[in-house]
Amino acid sequence: MSVLVIDVGGTHIKLLAQGHPTPIKFVSGPTMTAKLMADEVVKATVEAKWKFDEISIGYPGPVVHSAPLAEPHNLAPGWVNFDYSGALGRPVRMINDAAMQALGSYHGGRMLFLGLGTGLGSALVVEGIVQPMELAHLPYKNGQTYEDYVGLRGLERLGKKKWRRKALDVIDRLSAALVVDYVVVGGGNAKLLKDLPRGVELGANDNAFLGGFKLWESRQGALTDQEVPVGETA
Repeated sequence: MSVLVIDVGGTHIKLLAQGHPTPIKFVSGPTMTAKLMADEVVKATVEAKWKFDEISIGYPGPVVHSAPLAEPHNLAPGWVNFDYSGALGRPVRMINDAAMQALGSYHGGRMLFLGLGTGLGSALVVEGIVQPMELAHLPYKNGQTYEDYVGLRGLERLGKKKWRRKALDVIDRLSAALVVDYVVVGGGNAKLLKDLPRGVELGANDNAFLGGFKLWESRQGALTDQEVPVGETA
């Protein structure tokens, strides 16, 4: 069985099917609905002649029973109650996007994953169990949230130098609060960080896809809305 992974982000949507080396990417943004996403995915995979049997979707928000619990903050409405399997023509398993990257990044112990992209994604993995988290909208400073400082809006407002300092501060605060062994930082803006402290590492670009493949390898789709055991496939 072959899996197609769809990694939904606030600025781009990326696709990769097993057996193919290069992802397909197209622009998302505030006008992107679930239907438009599905239409673009079908078009792109048909043109690429990709064959696949199952689909994993990494969604930028909370997921319950393999479906979005709330509309995404950085995309258009229309994601809740959408028929993903019907529109895409394959069985679909959905998980929070940060949890999907965490699933592909984990290598033992207690790990915090932070995704620095349009927003701030987060997931915790403890002894092989991945738990999606929603840390982005917790208060941080001056009446603003963690995401306001280390998401794309914060980067544009602060500039790279100040943003980098805030990002490292956020990493330090959250890793200390959650008592983790190490932090994996992913997302499109992770590459802007320099001089990472001990216990902090950059996630590989393909970890989200690896996590999406593992959703079907482990055959644990019924658990992906809350906790996903990954020890057997790590």
